[in-house]
Amino acid sequence: MSGTSLDGVDGVLVCLSSQDSPSVRAHVHREFSTELTRELLALNTPGGNELHRAALAGNAIARIYAAAVADLLEAASVTPAEVIAIGAHGQTVRHCPGLADGIGYTLQLGNGALLAELTGINVITDFRSRDVAAGGQGAPLVPAFHRDMFGRDQISTGVLNIGGISNLSVLAADGSTSGFDCGPGNVLMDHWCQLHLGAPYDRDGRWAATGAVHKQLLDAMQHEPYFLLRPPKSTGRDLFNPAWLARCLQRFAVRGEAIEPVDVQATLTELTAWCCQQAMTRFAPEARQLLVCGGGAYNADLIRRLAGGLPQVRVETTEARGLPADQVEAVAFAWLASTWMHRRAGNLPAVTGARGPRLLGALYPAG
Repeated sequence: MSGTSLDGVDGVLVCLSSQDSPSVRAHVHREFSTELTRELLALNTPGGNELHRAALAGNAIARIYAAAVADLLEAASVTPAEVIAIGAHGQTVRHCPGLADGIGYTLQLGNGALLAELTGINVITDFRSRDVAAGGQGAPLVPAFHRDMFGRDQISTGVLNIGGISNLSVLAADGSTSGFDCGPGNVLMDHWCQLHLGAPYDRDGRWAATGAVHKQLLDAMQHEPYFLLRPPKSTGRDLFNPAWLARCLQRFAVRGEAIEPVDVQATLTELTAWCCQQAMTRFAPEARQLLVCGGGAYNADLIRRLAGGLPQVRVETTEARGLPADQVEAVAFAWLASTWMHRRAGNLPAVTGARGPRLLGALYPAG
């Protein structure tokens, strides 16, 4: 899995069975090069020679995925022949369901054919397109896995993934499942940190913790219409990006009001916490536990703000339930690959808005 944070790829080697919880045999993380990260960011917006550049970026991602697979096999002393399939999400650079022609599209860069050639293993990829073709948002896709992994307590539970974008799964006590993208996760915080500290992210939220929330800026950002939409809904860097943040800041600049960079960071952290709190309050009011995963789970200041706004909810990471926060999404796409191999639907129409259950993904078979 390589998500909207654009920090690299997480890979897991996981044993899946219908009787037991997933068993992770190995986990690796490989960072993207600075050049690839820069190119992927550029491809999120229109630019010159896009088709050529996107194809080459897809090849580069396939090579990084293949290297991660090699690391996993070596760590677990497993041969390629023992692996049923690779679930390869690819790197989202555009997510536009329902736009333009009424169908829209979602685009994840990668090269499933090349990955199959490099690894000698079946590759399942392009998970989102079929749901979009069926009238859905193509996202989030992880709620079905969250239900399978965490929905066994027969009590209402929220599962919150804070990657570049934050998304919430609501696992109701009656067995129903819903989910949607809440809004920004780490994407704006990371951008601001890179811009002002030259660091990839705000480790533990230490920088944000020294700032003060700018109430007027927070209010301006909270007026983004996306937050008022009802599910099904999904978002990404197409909306929450540096240009969006610049527009929010511009109204203060024209008045001659300078906001300290550290206070902007504190405000962005508060915004992420707020949009996740609002999601829980509006759509999971009966939930009394919230399991957090993704890179944001390691941001102590963010988790403190999140928990502070949900006093009746026990907030903890998914590690308390046996799966480290930085492995959940990678296991989810291994699980989705398994649904394809068993010819089971991978989407939840109640989550994405698709016309019905669909087999998600496309197979590039081993040689």
